[in-house]
Amino acid sequence: MDTKGRLIAGSHNRNEFVLINADEIGRVTSVKELSGQICQICGDEIEITVDGEPFVACNECAFPVCRPCYEYERREGNQACPQCKTRYKRIKGSPRVDGDEDEDEFDDLENEFDYNGNERRDPHQIAEAAFSTRLNIGRSVSGITTPSELDAAAIGSEIPLLTYGQEDDTISADKHALIIPPFMSRGKRIHPMPFSDSSMTVPPRPMDPKKDLAVYGYGTVAWKERMEEWKKKQNDKLQVVKHQGDKGGNNGGDEMDDPDLPKMDEGRQPLSRKLPISSSKINPYRMIILLRMVILGLFFHYRIRHPVNDAYGLWLTSIICEIWFAVSWIFDQFPKWFPIERETYLDRLSLRYEKEGKPSELAPVDIFVSTVDPLKEPPLITANTVLSILAVDYPVDKVACYVSDDGAAMLTFEALSETSEFARKWVPFCKKFNIEPRAPEWYFAQKVDYLRDKVEPTFVRERRAMKREYEEFKVRINGLVAMAQKVPEEGWTMQDGTPWPGNNVRDHPGMIQVFLGHNGVHDIEGNELPSLIYVSREKRPGFEHHKKAAVISNAPFLLNVDCDHYINNSKALREAMCFMMDPQAGKKICYVQFPQRFDGIDRHDRYSNRNVVFFDINMKGLDGIQGPIYVGTGCVFRRQALYGYDAPKKTKPPGKTCNCLPKWCCCFRSRKKNKKSKTKDKKKTTKGRETSTQIHALENIEEGIEGIDSEKSALMPQIKFEKKFGQSPVFIASTLLEEGGVPPGATSASLLKEAIHVISCGYEDKTDWGKEVGWIYGSVTEDILTGFKMHCHGWRSVYCIPKRPAFKGSAPINLSDRLHQVLRWALGSVEIFLSRHCPIWYGYGCGLKPLERFSYINSVVYPLTSIPLIAYCTLPAVCLLTGKFIVPEISNYASIVFMGLFISIAATSILEMQWGGVGIDDWWRNEQFWVIGGVSSHFFALLQGLLKVLAGVNTNFTVTSKGGDDGEYSELYLFKWTSLLIPPLTLLIINIIGVIVGVSDAISNGYESWGPLFGRLFFALWVIVHLYPFLKGFMGKQDRVPTIIIVWSILLASIFSLLWVRINPFLSRDGIVLEVCGLDCD
Repeated sequence: MDTKGRLIAGSHNRNEFVLINADEIGRVTSVKELSGQICQICGDEIEITVDGEPFVACNECAFPVCRPCYEYERREGNQACPQCKTRYKRIKGSPRVDGDEDEDEFDDLENEFDYNGNERRDPHQIAEAAFSTRLNIGRSVSGITTPSELDAAAIGSEIPLLTYGQEDDTISADKHALIIPPFMSRGKRIHPMPFSDSSMTVPPRPMDPKKDLAVYGYGTVAWKERMEEWKKKQNDKLQVVKHQGDKGGNNGGDEMDDPDLPKMDEGRQPLSRKLPISSSKINPYRMIILLRMVILGLFFHYRIRHPVNDAYGLWLTSIICEIWFAVSWIFDQFPKWFPIERETYLDRLSLRYEKEGKPSELAPVDIFVSTVDPLKEPPLITANTVLSILAVDYPVDKVACYVSDDGAAMLTFEALSETSEFARKWVPFCKKFNIEPRAPEWYFAQKVDYLRDKVEPTFVRERRAMKREYEEFKVRINGLVAMAQKVPEEGWTMQDGTPWPGNNVRDHPGMIQVFLGHNGVHDIEGNELPSLIYVSREKRPGFEHHKKAAVISNAPFLLNVDCDHYINNSKALREAMCFMMDPQAGKKICYVQFPQRFDGIDRHDRYSNRNVVFFDINMKGLDGIQGPIYVGTGCVFRRQALYGYDAPKKTKPPGKTCNCLPKWCCCFRSRKKNKKSKTKDKKKTTKGRETSTQIHALENIEEGIEGIDSEKSALMPQIKFEKKFGQSPVFIASTLLEEGGVPPGATSASLLKEAIHVISCGYEDKTDWGKEVGWIYGSVTEDILTGFKMHCHGWRSVYCIPKRPAFKGSAPINLSDRLHQVLRWALGSVEIFLSRHCPIWYGYGCGLKPLERFSYINSVVYPLTSIPLIAYCTLPAVCLLTGKFIVPEISNYASIVFMGLFISIAATSILEMQWGGVGIDDWWRNEQFWVIGGVSSHFFALLQGLLKVLAGVNTNFTVTSKGGDDGEYSELYLFKWTSLLIPPLTLLIINIIGVIVGVSDAISNGYESWGPLFGRLFFALWVIVHLYPFLKGFMGKQDRVPTIIIVWSILLASIFSLLWVRINPFLSRDGIVLEVCGLDCD
């Protein structure tokens, strides 16, 4: 759309439209002014009459309808206005119909009676009408009767049409198919034409499907000879590639310059491939899993058959906890049964879709960056993310970056304005010298040799100049941030004196600003730049606002990233297109998920911020089943999958029940069943062999309107679409285009009106947005629900791990922020668990595979593990304080079972680290934080989720900063008090006290008590070791004395103090000796 570089603010509900930052004062107009010349039925422009006025069909309400639709409604419809239901009167220039009154005000005999109405129709309009009904729009275009509204006599139901140039096997012998010769004066036609053209001289001919096509002039000997000659030529070219490609020189003459030659070798190869884990790694891993299952059975058999009578409560508690741990382990383990890796071929992608001398055929991609509060999400970080997107290695006309500002912040708007200006210098610099990464903050902060592989003599000079430009850009951004700290009392004001529309954060119109792309702005070298659009959705009191709402996109693919996740690999989009645009397997892929990698984390990764075990082990396992789960950022979506369409299904050959049995195996079925299957096959063939992403959803719409009259059936598909996508006809039409884009004939004014409409606050009301379309609402972790719904529709996802990480972001590295992050994730899982979308009972009978369901169940039930985990971590302290234990005296058989269980656990972890490429440090940090997060964040998330869902009570946990410093990783040592610290701190204290009491008791009781003490001590030390990172974070940074020394000093001092009390040499072992007093008191 052409906004001429101005900010567009408007409200569809309030009928407002404001242009800001114009040369003149901002003008408020009506939204209807933008669409007054557009027909509300077909979307065409309304013609201008000879008097210079727009055509008006209804004199009562002036509902905008073009003349062809008006004439069609009078001729074939109910002859009334769609809005006010007033009967249409005849207008000069239109033919008379039955029921018209005599008019005396004008004489129009030449048009009053229409004898050649059909001849006046444009065949192009007829084709568009037929095509629109194939897409189930169900409306009439330009006055032409659509096939859904034609009667059987009009089409000729006795002579079925050919579909897609192929015969229909379901046509009986007494039926004929109609061959329609192509239009001779209007170029090539893609879609079948049920009407003839007046320019055609060859009439349509009936054809018997059982006869050879050569009888009718098709498939003659000459045609066969041409085909054989073409095949021979292609084979000769292939031989040239195989045998003469390495001899040097052009032995093939002109044939080697054939533009189709690359498709004969590399261009026809798959764009990606699977790399299964080697059998030497995966087979022992699977054997250990099965062995561990057997040992678990023996373990529980022994534990249940040997209760501890004097500590029955402790024993029963431990048994319940261990059973839950075993169940959760099964849900976590078996989705990792088929791990795979993938490899992409970017050179093949270029050979297939980027031919030299021709425009790029790569698919367009819309990139969405979401931000809310610029004071919590620094504008400089958002600017770096946007700059890395604008400099991505992808055709500039195929990339559009949308910054969705849910806070309507003037600071974000001004920062984007500065970013768009700096991008004119930064983007050509990145592409000229091919630098990585293309986020300037992280590029200039690299501690590497930036001259490596650089041969341009001007690189050093231009790099220094660019660094200086970026530092000046940072100063300007910092100045904006400092100015935004104090908001004026009257609010912010724009350059033209107009108040900033977002001054009231909770009550403001929708805003759109095109910074780059469509307003003629180029970089400093004169090259085009990708589009950069600022969008802020409308907010009004009383309307529910979702922070990650409906994504309105016209591109076939879209990428969403958080504002703090920049593109670290400029070829990330190409990596995703190797899967999405693969002609063989790409049609069934709903999204490509990239792993999350992070900057600014300390070397030891104390709180497992990198989450390497999940991204390098669990996600690889899911990729071998139905694909990884969606993690909220760094994900490239197929728009059709995000919009709720079903995945394409493989159709079996007709007449067979399976692909392996011969045709005669179908004879055992009953005739009735055969009849039903034939009718189903007939429906499928007539509905089309179009793109499969939208077929199934459209079939559902057609099935829902069977059994009602023809007048309503023409309107029902549109009603269904409006219920699903909202009341925007332009957007609904765009959803039917698999390759994206806008409907043909849409003007910039209509697009601008629809853009304001779809970002209005009430657009999603009473639609399927958030329920079946787009991001699914109902949980703070909408990412899990969104991916789950796509997998339930039969789609599969792909996990892509490039050698250079595709995206990088920032993570909270101090203890309190990390716990709050985990709390939010766990709360979302609890909300899903308590909703109707819980994978335990939702989505059966659809395309979700069993092991994929296991992974989703594990992703929503893991917060429940917090209760048995807290109980199990409390048991060691109770055992040490009471002198009891959860296990009776261990026999030799029990010792073997326990040792086998520990060895199988260790072996499973070692083999996982081996095929996943995870280091032992990362694995151990993950184990430690699983305990820390389980006893704190997961437990509070469970309580908060139950209160929120069952009682409707929202609870928040405040974070209070207590101190820090300005050194490297200063945030790591920043202590923030929060109530989440209470449970792990309590467990740590009682276990340390238990160890002290247990050791002192053993010292007091002598040698015999040390044997039973070792089991209890091992149990307690297991808890203390897992909680050690928490203790280190709780104590903060120690300048001189390490934390571990302080902990062991306290522990050893307590033990030696008790030991000193026990062996005090100043006291007799037999007590005080009493002697008889020598005095006679009597």
